[in-house]
Amino acid sequence: MPATKLKQFLDSRGIKYVSIQHSPAFSAADVAASAHIKSRDFAKTVIVKIAGVLAMVVLPADRRIVLADLRDMLGSPDVDLASEKEFKDRFPDCEIGAMPPFGNLYNVPVYLAQSFTEEPEIAFNAGTHSDAIKMSFDDFAALVQPNVIDFVTT
Repeated sequence: MPATKLKQFLDSRGIKYVSIQHSPAFSAADVAASAHIKSRDFAKTVIVKIAGVLAMVVLPADRRIVLADLRDMLGSPDVDLASEKEFKDRFPDCEIGAMPPFGNLYNVPVYLAQSFTEEPEIAFNAGTHSDAIKMSFDDFAALVQPNVIDFVTT
């Protein structure tokens, strides 16, 4: 079942979404394949620390962050990947590695790959390794208000 906080948030705002159950998968690319969604259309959430503060970077499942370029874009030399130990308590209703890109629900800023703004829908992990959600990108953007950046990925 999707993360309780996420489901309640979407339902309370009357947001239309599709909940997709799939076989357990632990990488974003595998989730996309299980859910029959193109990897470039499936959002993967990566937790980073910017000057010691947790943040989400949301990028297509088939891409990886280039940290040096992200540091340049954010104007901070202090950007690193966060360890699971550093962020697991921030997402108590989520399985590690399956956090939805709704940083606003967890008091975490969101940096979103610009490529998603060109798509009508966005899909992402819904808090477990066997649940995903697909919804309108416009609804997602209105609810999350992410910082959209055109960062370099590989």
